Parts: sequence; C-alpha cells; structure tokens
Amino acid sequence: MSLPQPIGRQKEVLYLPARGHFAVLGTAGSGKTTLAILRSAFLGNPRTEHCGKTLLVTFNKALVTYLKHLQDIKLVNVKIENYHLFARGYLAFRNKMSRYAILTPDDREALVKQAVNNLSWQYSLHPLFDYPVELFSEEIRWIAHYGITTYEEYQNLDVSSDREMRFKEEERELVFEIYQTYLNLRQQSGKKYDWDDIATTVCEEFDADTSKRLYKHIVIDEGQDFSPQMIRSLASAIPADGSLTFFGDVAQQIYGHRISWRDAGLDIRQVWEFKQNYRNTKQIAKLGLAISKMPYFKGVPDLVEPVSPPADGALPTIVEFSSPDQEILFVVSEAIALARMQSVAILFRDRQDEKLIGQYLPKGTIRLHREMTTWQAGAGIRYGTYHSAKGLEFDAVILPFCNNKKLPDPEAVEAFGEPDASAQDGRLLYVGVTRAKTRLIITYCGEITSLLPSDTSLYERVKR
Repeated sequence: MSLPQPIGRQKEVLYLPARGHFAVLGTAGSGKTTLAILRSAFLGNPRTEHCGKTLLVTFNKALVTYLKHLQDIKLVNVKIENYHLFARGYLAFRNKMSRYAILTPDDREALVKQAVNNLSWQYSLHPLFDYPVELFSEEIRWIAHYGITTYEEYQNLDVSSDREMRFKEEERELVFEIYQTYLNLRQQSGKKYDWDDIATTVCEEFDADTSKRLYKHIVIDEGQDFSPQMIRSLASAIPADGSLTFFGDVAQQIYGHRISWRDAGLDIRQVWEFKQNYRNTKQIAKLGLAISKMPYFKGVPDLVEPVSPPADGALPTIVEFSSPDQEILFVVSEAIALARMQSVAILFRDRQDEKLIGQYLPKGTIRLHREMTTWQAGAGIRYGTYHSAKGLEFDAVILPFCNNKKLPDPEAVEAFGEPDASAQDGRLLYVGVTRAKTRLIITYCGEITSLLPSDTSLYERVKR
C-alpha cells in the first residue's frame, strides 16, 4: 500500500534537519505514527544527501506488526523493530547475549520476592517489610530504567519528572540492598539481564564500541513508553552526523508513569507540539480531553491539550447491565453487528478480562498480542488489552468491565495506593477511549468506575 500523505504542520516536522535530536509531542490522533513513518522514509531516501539506514523503533510488538503492514516498497533503508529486539540483536553482535540470558517476567517477580524474604529475616523488626512485594518490584524497575548502579546515585538522583519517592530517605539504603540481593540471585540463576535493565548494558557497549554505527538515523514512535536508559542507548546508536527523532504523548504513558523522557539527556533545543486531532470525532475527543483533566492526571509534564476536531458524531455510549452475563452477551453481539461494515476493537485492562469475552467471539476474530506477525486491514473484530492497542485506531471501540471493582485495579491500589493505581489505569482508559474514530461504547455492571468523568453531557447513557 502507498504511504500516507502529510497533513498541515506535519510537513514542517517531516523535513526537519537530518542531524541532531528532535522531539515531537502530540495528542492522541494527531498523526504521530503516520509522521514517524514519513520521517523514516525521508531519512532513508537514497536520492537525498542525508540518506542512511534508518531504524523505526517502538515499544509495542503489535504496533510493529501494524507499521510493517503500512510499509511500502518505496520505503527503503528502513528497519522496523521493537526496542527489545533491537537491544538483543546488538548485544548478540557484541557477544553479550546468549540464548537464555534474559530473566522471564514471572521468574523476575519470584526472585524479587525471594530477595525481600531473605532480607526480612535479617531485619525482622524493620517496618519496611510491612510493604507489599509489588512496591519493591516497581522500585527495582524504576532503578533499572534510570540506569542507577550505586546507592549514591539512587539517593541523589535528580529527575525532571514530578516523581514522589516511594520510600523515605531512611528506608532507601535497605531498599537498595534488596535490589542488590535481587541482582545476586539473578546471577546465581544464570541470567545476565531482565527486560528492564538490558538497556543499561546496551549503553555500556555503545560507549565502548568504536566501530561504525549500523544506523545513521533513528525514529522513536510512542516514545513515552521508553525508559530514559532505553532512549540513551538509542541516542548512542547513531553517529555524530546522524539524527534521532522522538515522537510521544505523555497522556498515554502506561509503562511506568513516573518516568520522564526528558531524563534521557537528549540535546533538544525545541519541542514540537501537535494539538490537532485527526482521528476522533468531536464527541470522542471531548471525552478524551475530559479524562486528561481528571485529578489523577494533575502535574503531568509535557501534556499536550488537543484542539477539538471538526468531525461530528454520536456521543460515547455508556451501557449499564444488571449482570456480567448480560454484559458479555451484549459486547459480543454488538461487536459482530458493527464489524459487518467497519473495524471494531474490544479492549480490556488485562488478559483475564480478555479471556472472559474472547471465548465467545466468532472464528476468525483477530487477537492483538505481542507475537502477531501479520496485520489484516478492513472490517472485522479485533480484541486485546489496552496495552496491545497502543498506536492503533479502529472505527469502533468497545470497552467492557468499566466498573469500580476493576478500575482502578484493587491489587494495584493495595500495592501502590489509590493515587498511583488511578494514574496508571486512568491512562490505560485514555488509551482505550482515544483508539475510537467514530463510535465508542463503554459497558459496566454494578457501579461505574470513578476514573471516568462524571459530566453527564459527555455520554449517552443506556440501562439494560
């Protein structure tokens, strides 16, 4: 298929210089992914003086599949990968990656729990161990995302985000000891990395690597989901006369919302903002904007407020049910009806909810997941998590199970507190809402989630 055409101010960013660091922040539906593709084609074009091999990199594997579907035979010198495939490939080239070198997420959680248990015996009376294990797990992830290797760095790190420290100053030395115990246990298990700290080794290898860089240009799509250390490693992967272009939307930051791309140390003199929403109808965009103004979004840096699109449409519909079975039956039947003429996505918070409805969907329904290798355009049903839908768009979107017992997630509330859990799930909800181009249906049974705005003018409400 042919490449999309740039719209309005997109042309200005498309033809930015082919040397240096650039950041483009846009609201949902502003065409960031389209522009990332066009920018990659421009930088890799062999008929230009600046041409060079270009990497278009994103975090979400499903989005990689979608981007490859958009790739045209004229898109030369461009490689499309997700970050971890890039990292593994480079470390393998440097003889730093064996077949089973990376700890699985489940094994990681088990080792973090073991590290906490080991030290809880040593410090049996310390109140720190009253905290849930999940809190330590997320702190270890945060430490890795910033490339912290010493207690002094952990204690003194000054980040630009408005992160509130999870642990008190007098607790951090012991937290860092838990982190080091986890690393020792991981080494004993024969694993060199986990998915969070692999970027640190990539940075170290590039610092020592004097060979010619494989890519001259790198374009990052959905960059808000990259850790600072990942972005640093990508900045190190280009030569001095190369370029790095960062596209992101902080309102959609769903992988560690305490992380800021600004902490990666990019040399950016101007941040471009795209406020025009080209995807959603006026009514859907208005709901997305209202979500971004909820209390759990307060204080988010670099939030770009969208300009309401001109396209008119139906109000988002909220449908209340008296039982979960009725809700499931409605979601399935409505998706089938809508999918006769348009693309439909049913999106969920997690895989458990996905399975509740997935089993009732007709044969041939496409599941959005990290291992998908082909993309089918046109009418039909897709289903998956909010995470798997990042960067994608559909004519109609259905969001089931939006009740207060699931959103925010009770386990996340217990582990991290309601403010953090609401911030994380609120952004997931924002992602789900803004995937819809013309039709949005939200369903629930019981009491509706508090993460949705209460303004009744935003919705059409139906009770069944």
